[in-house]
Amino acid sequence: MTNNDFLRRLRYALNIKDNIMVQIFKNGNITVTREDVLDYLKKDIDEGFKKLNNNDLIAFLDGLIIQKRGKKEDGTPVPQIKVTKNNLNNVLLRKLRIALSFKSYDMIKIFKLGGVEISEGELSALFRSEDHKNYKECGDKYIRVFLKGLTEFYRN
Repeated sequence: MTNNDFLRRLRYALNIKDNIMVQIFKNGNITVTREDVLDYLKKDIDEGFKKLNNNDLIAFLDGLIIQKRGKKEDGTPVPQIKVTKNNLNNVLLRKLRIALSFKSYDMIKIFKLGGVEISEGELSALFRSEDHKNYKECGDKYIRVFLKGLTEFYRN
């Protein structure tokens, strides 16, 4: 799944308007216009499509955390996580969990709404550090299922 697909599905699931998207990017210290957002949301075959890079997507999710939960009171910056091709989905899932204030049982419920039964052990493996022996890489399927469940949760 591309970053643009993720952003498009997340926007639909959470029913985020264009002007709010711009504000969320701004919260994540990225300056974009409404036109930039619309270009990110286009399919890759559409004219004017603009590819969303990993850093901008992570910044968007950091902005979403601020939008949903507010800025940190002590003013400490958000810790930077080294994002690789292998751990991107794990980072996305972790940031969504924080932004939406989900507990383990909420996450399991969302996965179930998306059509996948996941145990608490499997879920915690997705949130472990990469060097942990029980770390599990979050594949595109898990992200798709989670976003599908999120859509069911917020839109139905």
